[in-house]
Amino acid sequence: MQEELCFTRAFDPTVSFRLEQSICISRKPWWLGEMPWLLTLDQLRPIAWARGTTREAETRRCHYSFYHLTGIGRLYKSIMKSSIAAAAAVFGGLTCASLYGESNLNHTCVLVPEYLSCSPQANAATVDSCCVETYGGLFLSTQFWSVYTGLESHGQKLPAFSWTLHGLWPDFCNGTYGQYCDLSRQYDRAPSPNTTNGFPNGTIVPPYKGPSIQKFALEKFGRYDLIEWMNKYWIAQGQPNYEFWEHEFSKHATCYSTFDVPCFGPKYVQHQEIIEFFETAIMYYLRLPTWGWLGAHGIYPSNSTTYTLSHMESALKQEYGALPYLGCTGPRYNETAAGKGSLDNGKTQFSEVWYNFHSYGRPQNGGTSRLDNGFPSNCAKTTGAVHYYERASGSEVRY
Repeated sequence: MQEELCFTRAFDPTVSFRLEQSICISRKPWWLGEMPWLLTLDQLRPIAWARGTTREAETRRCHYSFYHLTGIGRLYKSIMKSSIAAAAAVFGGLTCASLYGESNLNHTCVLVPEYLSCSPQANAATVDSCCVETYGGLFLSTQFWSVYTGLESHGQKLPAFSWTLHGLWPDFCNGTYGQYCDLSRQYDRAPSPNTTNGFPNGTIVPPYKGPSIQKFALEKFGRYDLIEWMNKYWIAQGQPNYEFWEHEFSKHATCYSTFDVPCFGPKYVQHQEIIEFFETAIMYYLRLPTWGWLGAHGIYPSNSTTYTLSHMESALKQEYGALPYLGCTGPRYNETAAGKGSLDNGKTQFSEVWYNFHSYGRPQNGGTSRLDNGFPSNCAKTTGAVHYYERASGSEVRY
């Protein structure tokens, strides 16, 4: 009796992969429901398992091939990440340091057209995934508005007249997302309880207990200027900044095809992709002056004035050229005295903005197509219901 392996994928499949033997695994996308792919073991043949070393740590490569695609019958040398993860579960927990098991040779991106991520051409079967983002192609450059850090006594403060960098996230093209896609590059010291890698095998993300990313990456490469900048504008709340950077890299950067280790070639130096990811996240942040854009429309932090979500959205859409996501925290409007009896259950403290875009070629190159956010804000919609609070006394510093 044939069983089918079912798992979530962000892209609509164009073919079905069929097998004679398999197990059934499924994962539900967090927002848009399930989109199954069908796969079987006879199509997953490990053709090589190589173990190599770098100067500091052992790295692994997994290589797979496809054959007999139903309705096409052509050979593929790389497969989608979810398929690799499923194969890992079947073959005894195999762990790959690469999304697609690609070679570390021949990634000369100047020879590859800069296809737009999430377009039909951004297909891992037909284009070099080191040169065009083929895994998570819907990007979010995200920023925080925090009013305190909790570590002011240690000198960890917030920059005046500026929002702070949260991260650069590679969502799937339908708005769902992966996380912790390479546990060999997992540096998050405190992943949420029972957090898994998001693959069908559901591996629990283990807490990291090693040296800081500041030590083993930033200082190793002599990027003291980068450390200085990040300690001003990439600011954590309730934890040291470097722990926040470790979380952002581990959860998000490992889910890009274009930051995959093999993309850096046979002379790869361990952790160089960390530097490149941080630089890329900063590049997009610097293009998005949220403080100034809001201020141009008379929207400034205030402990007395309140604002209307639609006005704030309109201001940022006019400046960015597309509608970002505005996020809020704090009490729900109908839980406040002002909103008593209201049906508006949106939250009331403005705290985050997410700017969406697709990239041309590698996101590292900076070419983008800006997009409207596809999800409604969680902020209160009632006129004058949103607070954009000033920073707490002693929590801010001018640079």
